[in-house]
Amino acid sequence: MTAFGGYSGQAYSPAGDKGRFVLPPAFRKAVKESSDGSKTLCLASHDKFDCLIGFGLSRIEKLHKKLDDEEERAIRLGIGDFDRDVRAQQLFGFEQLPFDDSGRFVMPDHLRDLGKVGDGLYFQGAGDFFFIWNPEELARMDDSWRGAKAACDKLIGDLQAKAKGKGAKK
Repeated sequence: MTAFGGYSGQAYSPAGDKGRFVLPPAFRKAVKESSDGSKTLCLASHDKFDCLIGFGLSRIEKLHKKLDDEEERAIRLGIGDFDRDVRAQQLFGFEQLPFDDSGRFVMPDHLRDLGKVGDGLYFQGAGDFFFIWNPEELARMDDSWRGAKAACDKLIGDLQAKAKGKGAKK
């Protein structure tokens, strides 16, 4: 098993049949590496943006540490309104979804709604996790997301050109 090096890169995956989506190969490989070979994708809604985040099982240990660190900081600084239970449900409210060898997984309806999922998913690596965007929602983001927007547009354009090419050959 290769050591997990984090999530990087970009990919686009159109929605499949029967409510299934496909975790792109590079992200699938990284999730498996992060999960000791398990084909388990963790998905959650992002707490700030209208998108989802994905990660492998190794992040769970980091989330426990983050919760402990935040509680310790609140105690040290005298922040009285820190609620460990509320923060725990925010950090651990993710779904663990199995995926097959081709990366196919079924996304629960509540995550589809929270992530405003449409006809396809744009994946953007972010180190410990990756963003999963509806391209229309990503397009609404400010200019600090211009690199992700450009990559998303290019990947969708390439897919559309490929589809047109196949249609012309028939």
